[in-house]
Amino acid sequence: MTDANVNYEVLPATVRKDETDVNLRSYFSRQSDERLAEYDPAWTDEEVMEWDDNFTSDGTLFLPCSERDVEIDEYRRVLVEHMQLRGIQSK
Repeated sequence: MTDANVNYEVLPATVRKDETDVNLRSYFSRQSDERLAEYDPAWTDEEVMEWDDNFTSDGTLFLPCSERDVEIDEYRRVLVEHMQLRGIQSK
């Protein structure tokens, strides 16, 4: 379960983030450990998009109030980083 005392939206602190980066980290911080642990890095991009079920038909993550689109490569990178910060192991 997420730790209410940790601000996952701004971690890691060493990475400079824009509004979209913060929104994406916030998006992941609201998901349960169990849900995130389902993620399999071996999945195809299409399987990841189906698992998340929040991607638009053009292949970008539906993330309101963001400055730019989040493509699958950035999604995967930030998801893995976020899971590591939370100590979550993927399949």
